[in-house]
Amino acid sequence: MKKRRFQEHIIQPNGIFIFFAGLFLSFVVLIVSVCKAETISDRVAAFVDDEAITNSELQEQYGKTLQIIPDITVEEVLDTMINRVLILREAKKYRLEEPSDEEVIKEYIDLKIRVFIRLPETEIEKYYQENSGMFSGKGYDDVRDDIEQYLTEKELNARLKETLREFRKTAYIKILSNTEQFKR
Repeated sequence: MKKRRFQEHIIQPNGIFIFFAGLFLSFVVLIVSVCKAETISDRVAAFVDDEAITNSELQEQYGKTLQIIPDITVEEVLDTMINRVLILREAKKYRLEEPSDEEVIKEYIDLKIRVFIRLPETEIEKYYQENSGMFSGKGYDDVRDDIEQYLTEKELNARLKETLREFRKTAYIKILSNTEQFKR
């Protein structure tokens, strides 16, 4: 008889045990629901291969860019963000390491694009002759370096656009964001 009472006592749950078990389960459910809410609160604006650009990243970058370029569109900002991901991905192939992503991008552009730009002296002189009115009577020697820098940057931009077109051909890019939500 004693043995049976002892078994009944063990099998019957204690009221405090039930309370703490229920409290623990409630806490777990609360944590899981908060975690799920945090993970789905920021939608993906675009995919570039296996990297996501979120709506919050796009909105933040759009806000920053609007302060500098007031008439820029969300689509242009997103396009720039996609280009940035593509260049960084390519730079990683060359194991470029700099303190910031901006410096990695600059280093990649300098090493892979700018270094191949060579302007013949005749092209600089030709530009000076065709646009001499812009230089307020300054001589060729006074503006030669400025002209070279301008023409180099112009060529760099053209080559960079072509390079990005090539990167985009081999990348999977999917834009998911409704950019209307960012309009002023």
